[in-house]
Amino acid sequence: MNLKKSIVNVALTSLITLAAVPAFAGAHGVMVGSAEMVASKTIVENASASDELAVLVAAVTAAGLVETLQGDGPFTVLAPTNAAFAKLPAGTVDTLLKPENIGTLRTILTCHVVAAKAMAADVIKMATDNGGMAKVGTVGGCMLTAKYSNEQVTFTDENGNVATVTIADVPQKNGVIHVIDTVLLPKS
Repeated sequence: MNLKKSIVNVALTSLITLAAVPAFAGAHGVMVGSAEMVASKTIVENASASDELAVLVAAVTAAGLVETLQGDGPFTVLAPTNAAFAKLPAGTVDTLLKPENIGTLRTILTCHVVAAKAMAADVIKMATDNGGMAKVGTVGGCMLTAKYSNEQVTFTDENGNVATVTIADVPQKNGVIHVIDTVLLPKS
């Protein structure tokens, strides 16, 4: 199996939780928090509209990644919610947002991005084809383990942090978002 296919397959697996596949709001898109995600908008445009992704948007802005995530892509973004960031030790987010820590912040954020569009069905198939789990490489150089078990998709980082996909397949003009409940971190 080639590396690109492996990355896409792993990204797909960790992005989907069958039990968490959201109901679609109207004919436009999936609700994330109080905002409807519209497939004709970019990842940044949609995330900026969601109150549930406010910390992620602030971090992406501080890290100088807005232009990148507004680009053509395609990208798969594992998007931690505000609650996911709140699980980090007290003061971590404030420290990461300081100018002297932007490099670290950028690395953490790009460990949530795969350079391919990986829908839930693709991730599940990849994991299923590989005994229930698969390795996924990210733009930030992290290697995540995507797992499909008990109708849930999870991603585990190299430190053992496990993020569950809570909303899968949020379509974007330049890719897809899978909302997760834990921030994934680069190898420490």
